[in-house]
Amino acid sequence: MNVNFNGYDENVLTFEAGTNLKTAGVPVKMTDDGKVTACTSGEVFCGICLSLRGGYATVQLKGYVTMPAKSKITVGYKKLAAGEGSAVASSTTGREYLVLNSTADSVGFIL
Repeated sequence: MNVNFNGYDENVLTFEAGTNLKTAGVPVKMTDDGKVTACTSGEVFCGICLSLRGGYATVQLKGYVTMPAKSKITVGYKKLAAGEGSAVASSTTGREYLVLNSTADSVGFIL
C-alpha cells in the first residue's frame, strides 16, 4: 500500500484497567464506570488498549488502527468483533467499522 492512514482522527482516553487486562494492543470493552477490560473472542469492543501503567489503560476510541487478524477481511464497512488473542475478526454481531486495508494476518480500519 502506498498511503499511510496513521494518526487520522485519533482520540485516546485514560481508563482504570480491569484485572484481566494484562497487555497493550488488545481490543477492550467497558466493564464499569471508567473501567475497561480485555475482550474475549466474539465480544464487541469499544477501542484498542495502547498502553498500561499503574493500573490505568490508555485506550484509542477513534481513528485509524491496524490490528492482527486471522484471515483477510474485505474492505468497506464490515462488522468486527474481538478475535482470539489480540486479533479482530469478522462477525455478524460485531460493530460496523470502515476497513481500509487488509492482509492475511492484519486489518487496518477506522474506529
